[in-house]
Amino acid sequence: MKQIILSIICISALWNCSTAQTAISPTSPNAISSCYWQQHVDYKMDIDMDVKTYQYKGKQTLVYTNNSPDVLNRVYYHLFFNAFQPGSEMDVRSQTIADPDSRVGDRIGKLQPNEIGYIKVNSLKQNGTTLKHETVGTVLEVTLAKPIQPGESVTFDMDFDGQVPLQIRRSGRNSSEGVALSMTQWYPKLAEYDFEGWHADPYIGREFHGVWGDFDVKITIDKNYILGGTGYLENPNDIGYGYETTALKKQKGKTLTWHFVAPKVHDFTWAADPDYIHDTMQVPNGPLLHFFYKKTLSEEYKSNWKKMQPKTVELMQYYSEHIGKYPFNQYSVIQGGDGGMEYAMCTLITGERRYGSLVGVTAHELAHTWFQFLLATNESKHEWMDEGFTSYISDLAMNEIMKEGKENPTESAYKSYIALAKSGAEQPLTTHADRYNFNGTYGASAYNKGEVFIAQLGYVIGEENLKETLKKYFNDFAFKHPTPNDIIRTAEKVSGLELDWYLTDFAQTTNTIDYAVKTIKENAITLERLGLMPMPIDLTVTYEDNTTEDFYIPLQMMRGEKPTSATLVNDWAWAYPTYTFETKKTVKSVEIDPKNLMADINTDNNKK
Repeated sequence: MKQIILSIICISALWNCSTAQTAISPTSPNAISSCYWQQHVDYKMDIDMDVKTYQYKGKQTLVYTNNSPDVLNRVYYHLFFNAFQPGSEMDVRSQTIADPDSRVGDRIGKLQPNEIGYIKVNSLKQNGTTLKHETVGTVLEVTLAKPIQPGESVTFDMDFDGQVPLQIRRSGRNSSEGVALSMTQWYPKLAEYDFEGWHADPYIGREFHGVWGDFDVKITIDKNYILGGTGYLENPNDIGYGYETTALKKQKGKTLTWHFVAPKVHDFTWAADPDYIHDTMQVPNGPLLHFFYKKTLSEEYKSNWKKMQPKTVELMQYYSEHIGKYPFNQYSVIQGGDGGMEYAMCTLITGERRYGSLVGVTAHELAHTWFQFLLATNESKHEWMDEGFTSYISDLAMNEIMKEGKENPTESAYKSYIALAKSGAEQPLTTHADRYNFNGTYGASAYNKGEVFIAQLGYVIGEENLKETLKKYFNDFAFKHPTPNDIIRTAEKVSGLELDWYLTDFAQTTNTIDYAVKTIKENAITLERLGLMPMPIDLTVTYEDNTTEDFYIPLQMMRGEKPTSATLVNDWAWAYPTYTFETKKTVKSVEIDPKNLMADINTDNNKK
């Protein structure tokens, strides 16, 4: 009888935990701590790369731990390289969207058989039992031999073949700058399963999501190639100290095996080229920075790469101070890819850039380390939390480190968002990253509106509270895949204000902000709310005697006020379209939000 009762209690606890996570963000500090879970996966891979055919063979042993309260009857893998084939979803989407990415265009559709990308799974076993699996585009659908129980770990063994496509989007061989191999999204990657279920999205255009785990990767490749990327090199003595090309060429045989380990990451990336220069620079009390760029660059570009290195040290220090300390001992900036893209412990960027551009792209991609690599929101569903927050902090960093002297470093993001809001093409930030009508709408939404979300949050709760919010957000949610609710709840905890309205209106609708000065009658001021989105109001009044006074009108639904030295007046409840208050002196003029920190779509009516 006792056994039956205990079983019922255990099942009930698991059910409550499961349902609690669907009702509350699983990473919310308000959730019962025992109910938070995330899956874990450890990879061991042995890769044999043929640099003549750009084909490779792989053996992967994957230990997957089901930390969920659910029984799993199937699993999914991402096979990203399959996107680079004529007729793929990426190819068709690029050729049917109104404003295709110029880097893709119709290039995939023109690839020849020896130029396409692919990952072919030859065999897959679960704890030694052969599994049925089907490749469906860029996703491998796997039927398990035996369900994975809650708390159970299973081992998957896989043999696979791959071919590196011509460099088109992020990944590939022989880039326009001559980089031999940009190996991103190159291996069979287990899809994420969380409180929302499986995230086995096809690779159509952008953004990724992954399971945290440890990687142990051995890559055998032509000995003349120099590698950089995710993880720590375990065998530097085998390949030559400092990755020096001359040392590599002295090794016997035609190939070398590079052994990397990477703890607590959700992806693994590498790049390789026989002409890489490899520089290092130590961040004081921080990681060793690695820089890989081609010796065939012009002297101007190579000089820019040299000058950029101490700035990268400053950027690493800036982000560690203003967000949270970078927890690993290395980070690499690598010439490769097709623009700039962040990965675990590294970034790939194009190298033929002016100095300012080189520092700028490094600033942005390095900032992604915190918001994509370490916090790792689901980029497909909440791309604005990654791109927008990254754009915000990198704009602040560039303004300080490059001494740009901008009074408002986020001004251009506000302008872009307001143009989007007026365009008629805006979609809510809840839109999946692949499902925007236009690439331009995606960019303005994810990067610019996402940046405005966090910058404007400083207007709502106060700049010092925003600084504390970012630090607490990182401290509480690093390595935990936070959701939009987590950033807003963090801001509430720091500020003491109620902020659900802000997340709802700005991120989940296309409601806009538009406040106006309606009338001034001697010492009586009437304001009007024309847009649907509520906001608290900062106001500057100039009196007839040319003195000025700042006023702060709290938004009633915030249930409090931000710290301010301005004169506090009564709350404004959202449902009332107008608001009137009186001053002690005769008013000459009024201006709403004189610092332009509110994303008001029509500032022409902000003054009277």
